Amino acid sequence: QVRLVESGGGLVQAGGSLRLSCAASGRTFGTAMGWFRRAPGKEREFVAGVNWNGDSTYYADSVKGRFTISRDNAMKPVYLQMISLKPEDTAVYYCAVGRFFGSRLSADFHSWGQGTQVTVSS
Repeated sequence: QVRLVESGGGLVQAGGSLRLSCAASGRTFGTAMGWFRRAPGKEREFVAGVNWNGDSTYYADSVKGRFTISRDNAMKPVYLQMISLKPEDTAVYYCAVGRFFGSRLSADFHSWGQGTQVTVSS
């Protein structure tokens, strides 16, 4: 069973940066990973995804060019580097294991972490 723990959230001013980490215990070798977020009063939405070894990534249009998902290899944490943050990026951010690479649907992910809060002030 995989257990994921997110960290790195916090309060930042608009235009600032944060780096989120997703550490895994248990077997994530060979699996895709993804980041999602849930803003107050909204549905959980896809943010970014990465394949098993980190050499392929994909993003939601709303974060493309500002966020970067990365992993050094299948055994290392997954990161989400966020720059040029906007107030609308305020949300709880979650990482999860993908059943396959390329999906943007939360139903295709499992083993969700507890989330880390990101708050961007204007």
